[in-house]
Amino acid sequence: MPDATRGGIVYLVGAGPGDPGLITVRGLACLRQADVVVYDRLVSPALLEEAPAAAERIGVGKAPGIHPYPQEAINALLIERARRGCTVVRLKGGDPFVFGRGGEECQALAAAGVPFAVIPGVSSAIAVPAYAGIPVTHRAYTRAFAVVSGHDARLDWQAYAGIGTLVVLMGLGHLADIARQLIACGRAPETPVAVIHWGTTAAQRVVEGTLADIAEKAAGLLPPATIVIGEVVTLRAQLAWFDPHSAASCLTTATAIAVRTEPCRNSPFAVWRKPQAGDFWLPW
Repeated sequence: MPDATRGGIVYLVGAGPGDPGLITVRGLACLRQADVVVYDRLVSPALLEEAPAAAERIGVGKAPGIHPYPQEAINALLIERARRGCTVVRLKGGDPFVFGRGGEECQALAAAGVPFAVIPGVSSAIAVPAYAGIPVTHRAYTRAFAVVSGHDARLDWQAYAGIGTLVVLMGLGHLADIARQLIACGRAPETPVAVIHWGTTAAQRVVEGTLADIAEKAAGLLPPATIVIGEVVTLRAQLAWFDPHSAASCLTTATAIAVRTEPCRNSPFAVWRKPQAGDFWLPW
């Protein structure tokens, strides 16, 4: 129960890229002890069910062009609930510090004197390509990759054009401009590109093309989408393993993982034990 006399704490938890089984064990432990869950739009509803039934759930997600909760209001909400003595979980898609404004929220908490901790998450920049059968690095193709925000196409694309693999998040609305600018900066028009819609989920869809034609081929897709640019995209023909319509793609093993959580305030790490009835089973 919240106790204003002891003060609260905010956990910034990375929920992973979409598949609820990709949350970390520590993140799940914190979620199960939350008094308040402040969550983003792309967080899986299955994860919200893991919070205590009495926990307050507050959706503050943003959609392209639609920001019902300004960032300042979210910061204020986290501070106010923590000062009530609540254990607050700020549940963010992917990783809190990868284009998730987690740094800004931590700055606000630090300035307000509110204790906080960051629980890293599996970033969509790596996991979504992996679910599409695309490794972002490969010794035969490239030993470097960069992750950029495509929300604003006015980046210095010359600085990125020569990097072997580019992963662009939030760039679907500027895909044509991004492709055009990379070509203008010297990237070959025939460079392979994949656009992955709702990666790691049952709605995953992958559109492949080149810098020259990907904008036309992906014209029917809507956000969220992850864009992968580089020769590693050609490996998908050999490495694609995830079929969103096949139960076999759900990586359950013969030895399931049972998780017992302890209060995050004292010990947010999971404790391993023998499986028991009622355990939460992670689709590892």
